[in-house]
Amino acid sequence: MDSLTQFVLGATVSTLCLGKTLGPRKAALIGGALGTLPDLDVFIPFDDPVDSFVFHRGWTHSVLVHTLAAPIIGEIFVRSIRSLRDQRPLVWLTVFLCLVTHAIIDAMTVYGTRIFWPLFPDPVGVGSVFIIDPIYTLPLLGVTLWALLSGRWSSRLNTGVVAAFAFSSLYMGLSAVTQRHIEARAQEIFARQGIAPDRIFAIASPFNTVLWRVIGLEEDRYHNLYLSLLDGADARQIYTHPRHPEIAACVAGTDAFQKLEWFSRGYYRADRVGEEIIISDLRMGLTPAYAFQFAIAERQGATMQPMTPESAAAGARSQDGDFAWLGERFMGRPAQRDSELVDMPDENLKSFSC
Repeated sequence: MDSLTQFVLGATVSTLCLGKTLGPRKAALIGGALGTLPDLDVFIPFDDPVDSFVFHRGWTHSVLVHTLAAPIIGEIFVRSIRSLRDQRPLVWLTVFLCLVTHAIIDAMTVYGTRIFWPLFPDPVGVGSVFIIDPIYTLPLLGVTLWALLSGRWSSRLNTGVVAAFAFSSLYMGLSAVTQRHIEARAQEIFARQGIAPDRIFAIASPFNTVLWRVIGLEEDRYHNLYLSLLDGADARQIYTHPRHPEIAACVAGTDAFQKLEWFSRGYYRADRVGEEIIISDLRMGLTPAYAFQFAIAERQGATMQPMTPESAAAGARSQDGDFAWLGERFMGRPAQRDSELVDMPDENLKSFSC
């Protein structure tokens, strides 16, 4: 999730564990720093944008690495802060919790994290919360500010920290339950329209868990369905788009494509744009302006050849009318997203030649 959320989550955990011993202000600052530590992997140099995309939130987010790192980092605090010298087990535990909670909430986003690396190298990405969710973050921000402004530990602060952490954790858990509910509803709507996707994936829309985008994936196409918890009984519009497997076949053997296919868990589409082949991760961003798009092949002479991957993400993440449409759908009112109507399957592309 976003850096502010990771900071205030770490600060809340540390304040809860060490606030009484160390003082709330110092505990919050230490926890906030620990809560952002795993994201320092953004400074690791990668060979190209595809590697940077698929290997972010890698080993630095692993529970096993956190288990090994906690005693080392904890010992630094124990030996450098006098009031913690008799609190070694608690300090080690606090460090571990600040690190692992970072990985857990990252795993709840659609981007995911390799939380069980190296035992299970695939990223875990639940997708039940957006990377920024005010309902989750604001209670933690409130108690973090309270701790930073407090000179002494108090029972009221303790109650506030416990309540904020419990509320945010419960909200995170309920988001996963809501996701299952939305997927079941989507399955019924698809079936009524005679659509039988191979897989269905519900993803929380920006900043909330009321409106959801559901992807119904088939081999040669995919379907976008937007469902709100406030929806009435009216049938919802389904937007169908091509995946262009005939284009993907041209790059199926390349290293970049295999990485993107693995990381996206198969939720990708291929397009030819000009003389390049673009692979887009369907899970992040709205059609057609997906957040992560990569040019991985280009035409050289009569054939398509692999190229050094380049980011091909468009600058604008939304289309004209999207904000008004999102507001209508959030409130459960039927609304048509015009920008998705121009991207319907094109039968002529099945003759595409590599």
